[in-house]
Amino acid sequence: MPAVGVEMSPGTPSMEVIGRGFLAAHLRPIAPRHPSVVVVAAGVSSTVVESPDAFEREAHLVRETLHAARGRLVVFFSTASRAMYSASASGSEHCPVAPASDYGRHKLRLENMIRDSGVPALITRLTHVVGHGQRPHQLLPTLVAQVRSGEVRLRTGARRDLIDVRHVVAILDRLLDLGVTGETVNVGSGVAWPVASIVAGIERRLRLNARRVPAGAEPPGSPASIARLRRLVDVGPFGFDWSYPETLLDRYV
Repeated sequence: MPAVGVEMSPGTPSMEVIGRGFLAAHLRPIAPRHPSVVVVAAGVSSTVVESPDAFEREAHLVRETLHAARGRLVVFFSTASRAMYSASASGSEHCPVAPASDYGRHKLRLENMIRDSGVPALITRLTHVVGHGQRPHQLLPTLVAQVRSGEVRLRTGARRDLIDVRHVVAILDRLLDLGVTGETVNVGSGVAWPVASIVAGIERRLRLNARRVPAGAEPPGSPASIARLRRLVDVGPFGFDWSYPETLLDRYV
């Protein structure tokens, strides 16, 4: 996918955004604030993808971005889902991980490629981002569509950490202001909510009831720790507590 510049006046330096999707669109407002940054906001965004071709396309994009960085800081969005933090992991960025899925192993390989390149970089491991303009395959649109269809597939024990895309952008903006580089940072709310509770919240807001279809047990995983994020950024204004997912459902369902 080609690099996509943000809208700006001729000659005005601005952050380079690679991608045309959900996250890239939300990054545009902060682009003029960070002209020496290039953000990889494209690639594989679904934890269930297993396509070697899709993984190679993203790897090629990252290699090309690193080659063309010319001293700029490269921001890469990885994953803080259980695809990265399997049951053997602690959920902390400083501990070794052993991803249990092809998607998680792919993202870890890209992280290591970036670290080994010597290019200044910031790796953010995202939990499940929600917001306006999401793709249908992403978590919240998928659950909403299933509720509307009258049937929801649920895995026993499934939990997800949701974070508002507005807060992802605000956090990245602050990390860049602070000059954080050479770091890997989990970006999430720190609240791993049962998916069954998310579905019930969607049902209340849509005034619908859907039949639950058991889909087996969720493989064990470790919730992402946001201790490092809290040390770097004041996340208090975002309201990261057990009521936080309710506010997201109020806003986006």
